[in-house]
Amino acid sequence: MAMHIFKKLPILCLLAILAAAQVHAQSTTSTDASIHVASSSTANINQPTLQDQLAAKQKQLAAINAQLQAAKANLNTTHAQRLTLQSEVAQIEGNINSLNLQIQADNINAQKLQLELQQLSNNQQDIASSITLKQSAIQELMKDIQKADTTNGNLFALFLRSGTLADAVFQANTVRSMQGQLTSDIGALRDLHTQYDQEIQASTAKKNDVIANAADLQNKVAIVQDQKSQKANLLATTKGQESVFQKQLSDLQQQQQQIASDIEALDAILRTKINPSTLPALGAGVLMVPIAGDGKSDITQGYGSTSFAKNGYAGHWHNGVDFAASIGTPVLAADDGVVSGVGNNDLYCPKGAYGKFITIDHTNGLTTLYGHLSKQLVKKGDIVKRGQVIGYSGQTGYATGPHLHFTVYAQSTFYIGASKSCGPLPFGGDLNPMGYLF
Repeated sequence: MAMHIFKKLPILCLLAILAAAQVHAQSTTSTDASIHVASSSTANINQPTLQDQLAAKQKQLAAINAQLQAAKANLNTTHAQRLTLQSEVAQIEGNINSLNLQIQADNINAQKLQLELQQLSNNQQDIASSITLKQSAIQELMKDIQKADTTNGNLFALFLRSGTLADAVFQANTVRSMQGQLTSDIGALRDLHTQYDQEIQASTAKKNDVIANAADLQNKVAIVQDQKSQKANLLATTKGQESVFQKQLSDLQQQQQQIASDIEALDAILRTKINPSTLPALGAGVLMVPIAGDGKSDITQGYGSTSFAKNGYAGHWHNGVDFAASIGTPVLAADDGVVSGVGNNDLYCPKGAYGKFITIDHTNGLTTLYGHLSKQLVKKGDIVKRGQVIGYSGQTGYATGPHLHFTVYAQSTFYIGASKSCGPLPFGGDLNPMGYLF
């Protein structure tokens, strides 16, 4: 009966596996070096200190979020007041305050992300050290097994060299024990490499978060400047006088009613042109909520003949849903698609229609519109993914306060064309978004 636990070929195979593992460790270490991002202030921080700093940053973020909620409540109070020059200025100043708080949060989050990257780097170093130790142990164990295999030969030879049968059995069991240990160690090494790969992937994702946070910060700084310009323009055009403001407001309200009437007149016709066979089946999640949050609780105006629409729009119809969203809230693509329109109605009729808007054609026969934006991040023809940030909520166009207007159209009826009162406008057979969101 053969006693060879590992013959030459298996040993060579195991050596090859070990060599491959060493190459993999070197390549992943190189990859880690290329993606690691950490500021000098976070380098070489031990784990307990990192945990303390991360906890402190999380506490700071919680405090900023509490201030943001208070600022949002103050803005809601301002919305409910009679529209005056003073309240309009207060609205803009409230928007700026909210944005500055968000910028503070982004700065704190940037520091938190750097600490998390350092933590991931520390984890990678610990795993790499464990991999090195495990590889050395496996190499030594393989040498011992190969030596025992060469020395002992078969069971009969082992018996002849041993003084007793018990000694022979003991030596054979020792070789088997080494074989079992080798199998266990190779499995452990494989697990370590899996953990290392997971840490590398986590570092890559965290690096992307750092880039996204930096872009978000830059965009919000730009929106603050826009708000400051808007305030200066308001005071300049009204000369700081309430009577001038009220005259402008009266003219604006007449214009808003005319634009709403023009939109509804065409949309009502286009609703009759909707072909149900071109539409996806109703169902929750066909489209995702275009802002972060649970969605339903953020809806401030529903679809159709709402109470506000009956009194606030000449057409008495609201062609979408409104989501409460502080200025600067990221707006998300509701599904994969192609950007079919990016416009700014304020260039033709300030505060008269959708303001800055984006439309996306989706592959399921729907087109979505995102209105009253403060900033647009995409251009016509861009391919977007579900959940991608495409812009930021705002108060452009006909908006009594910061929010996101979201319309769903039957794509076959949708187009952007000339209007009687506000340049190019989006038109189409609108659908109730609720049937595709929840």
